[in-house]
Amino acid sequence: MSATLALTEDLIRRRSVTPADEGCQAILTRRLTALGFACETIESGPDDFRVTNLWAVRRGRAGTDGKLLAFAGHTDVVPTGPLEQWSSDPFEPSYRDGKLYGRGAADMKTSIAGFVVACEEFIAAHPDHAGSIAFLITSDEEGPAHDGTVKVCELLSARGERLDYCLIGEPTSVTQVGDMVKNGRRGSMSGRLTVRGVQGHIAYPHLAKNPIHLVAPALAELVAVRWDEGNEYFPPTTWQVSNIHGGTGATNIIPGEVVIDFNFRFSTASTSDGLQQRVHALLDAHQLDYTLDWTISGQPFLTPRGELSEALSAAIAAETGLDTELSTTGGTSDGRFIARICPQVIECGPPNASIHKIDEHIAIADIEPLKNIYRGVLERLVA
Repeated sequence: MSATLALTEDLIRRRSVTPADEGCQAILTRRLTALGFACETIESGPDDFRVTNLWAVRRGRAGTDGKLLAFAGHTDVVPTGPLEQWSSDPFEPSYRDGKLYGRGAADMKTSIAGFVVACEEFIAAHPDHAGSIAFLITSDEEGPAHDGTVKVCELLSARGERLDYCLIGEPTSVTQVGDMVKNGRRGSMSGRLTVRGVQGHIAYPHLAKNPIHLVAPALAELVAVRWDEGNEYFPPTTWQVSNIHGGTGATNIIPGEVVIDFNFRFSTASTSDGLQQRVHALLDAHQLDYTLDWTISGQPFLTPRGELSEALSAAIAAETGLDTELSTTGGTSDGRFIARICPQVIECGPPNASIHKIDEHIAIADIEPLKNIYRGVLERLVA
């Protein structure tokens, strides 16, 4: 059994459902301390939702201006869902048909194991490496993400800590490890629109004002808006309604208000402020009596082609022969926080087809190549 696979097994056995870490970071701390990393545990959040974060750094050779490469990820996993639907215990690694099964196998305990073993091999070969290496690990990525990576980034910013490159182990590949990486993510912004009318008997509509009827033309217009054209890296911004709530449940009452939930997934071609202003202007033009509450769960981030993408692409090509695809598809990630303090952030991990599903798994044949890709990035940026 390879060192990467053994460590992956050890991490999967920890029932680290958000925000629990269940000792995963203690395992990492022991391994990293033995390599000369200075490890710091940073806890945050209320007692009933305590989050564990790890910041670990191994400084480069004194007298050099080597840059810092951070590996980032999360030890927490999503809930298992119905246990009876799993083919085996989700927290006991098992093997079938050339695959390793277990919650977190793909998202993202194998990546974390790959980070650690890649560093062990790299430091054994380059004990006096020029650049610095860091780990930023949280147990609150799959949950609210209020007390995880964002808190560590705020602390590092206050200390003036410089991150030059960050490689996140999110599962980004499609069919083969390394075939796709994420050099950015769209922003996510939700709105809750409440439109007020006048409740009344449905048989006397002249004595009431139906807010659903009033807002319908505005909704049709919002659906038809072309918010932007996207750019080289991002598709156009999208706007989607997720919920509509109106009425009392009775069939003979005109509702007094309607509540509409919607979400923007937006690129760097637009700004959150600009999108909000356009929505308000459209609603105002329809002379609606409304309130609109906004929630921004993440701003978009983008790492254009540069040193990190070139090093990662070269490492993938050397290991797999693939010409990797840079992509910004998918949901949000902790990269949205790290990008505030690091100019180059890219995600690279195993295939994502089974993440968050029953019988989550990773192909055993993908594990060592993934670790070797991470080591290849170290060789190109830190040695």
